[in-house]
Amino acid sequence: MYKNSGFQSRVPIPAASCQQFDPVGNVLYEAGSDFIINEFGAYKERIIESGSQYFQSNISRYLSSPRYYFQVNDEYVKNKLKMVVFPFLHKGHWMRSMEAAGGEFSFKPPIYDINAPDLYIPMMAFGTYLVLAGFFLGINGK
Repeated sequence: MYKNSGFQSRVPIPAASCQQFDPVGNVLYEAGSDFIINEFGAYKERIIESGSQYFQSNISRYLSSPRYYFQVNDEYVKNKLKMVVFPFLHKGHWMRSMEAAGGEFSFKPPIYDINAPDLYIPMMAFGTYLVLAGFFLGINGK
């Protein structure tokens, strides 16, 4: 019914051999790409410099004292975990407490204020995650 004339192989022709050499087009392409790279490089320098200046000027505002975020005790951790797991049982206010110190107002550290942000609980949660992930990956032989 169908005539099979044998095995016909198709050899792919490389795309480079199909293109014709265009000296003007290649020069314009190369000049355009160099121009774009140089202009982007200058713009990139300005972005990095402005970001670095912003970071240097505001770092003290956000990370003035990391000890502040780790001033906790056992009672604070117990109450904070209870508040995180069962927020409907929290009978107090949800605002942070302030104190006057040297003519300025500042927030109380976490040991004295249950609503103050702390880094102890997130760090311990991350450490627990690493230990449990390593344990279960070790059990599974990975």
